Amino acid sequence: MTGDDCEAMMPDLCNGLRSARARALRGASVLSLTLLAAGCMATDRDVGAIASVAPVHPSFLAMYAAKPAERFPLPATDISAVDPRYFRQEVAYPRSEPPGTVVVDPGNKFLYLVRENGRALRYGVGVGKAGLAWNGTAEIKRKAEWPRWTPTADMIRREPERNGPWRNGMAPGLTNPLGPRALYLFDGDRDTLYRIHGTTEPQTIGTNVSSGCIRMFNQDIINLYERVPVNTKVVVLRPDAHVEPLEAFATAREEEGPGHLSVVPKP
Repeated sequence: MTGDDCEAMMPDLCNGLRSARARALRGASVLSLTLLAAGCMATDRDVGAIASVAPVHPSFLAMYAAKPAERFPLPATDISAVDPRYFRQEVAYPRSEPPGTVVVDPGNKFLYLVRENGRALRYGVGVGKAGLAWNGTAEIKRKAEWPRWTPTADMIRREPERNGPWRNGMAPGLTNPLGPRALYLFDGDRDTLYRIHGTTEPQTIGTNVSSGCIRMFNQDIINLYERVPVNTKVVVLRPDAHVEPLEAFATAREEEGPGHLSVVPKP
């Protein structure tokens, strides 16, 4: 992993975070989310209050810190309401896709970038709602930094007041629902209209929220964007075809020199 990745993820700490979060959520009043990605943009929703959770470890805060050198200076991502299993880490990978393949497991809300020697970088994602999810094989045919967003005709017809003003496109920026990067998925020469992109709603990572697009933390989409070239193969699994569940939390050890970490599953 690069220096942006986690510096230390100790099992006792992470298990404690997970337990604390579970206790907090049991005591919270969480209303239903009503999210519809208008070309990856969410509709109005009523979200109930979520009780406070355990403090986030400094290594995770560093991973999702501000990026002031971006074209639009990117603030730190608030990850306080997100389960730590969705933070970026390297894990064992049991499937047979070749290195360099991007694999999305929508059921478990993970995206994997397959690496050598049975390893993968794993990222938490938000995926399509029931009835709107997409699966299949595609290729990344276009990459864009700070992309424009344009709603489709269906989105405008469905929500004219919300999406009509953007029929000619929304300029790049911090309020653009695609975030700082977008990867455009094609089936041959046909644009599938599905994207892997950032988000203005980090609290939705780990949930079913979109119209099929795959949203990531802004720092994570930047990390992935730098690792995958055009023509990268993307496999989006069926909701019932999971990557084998792995231990969510792991111990870290340094390798490849200072600032590089490998996260290995707990024994």
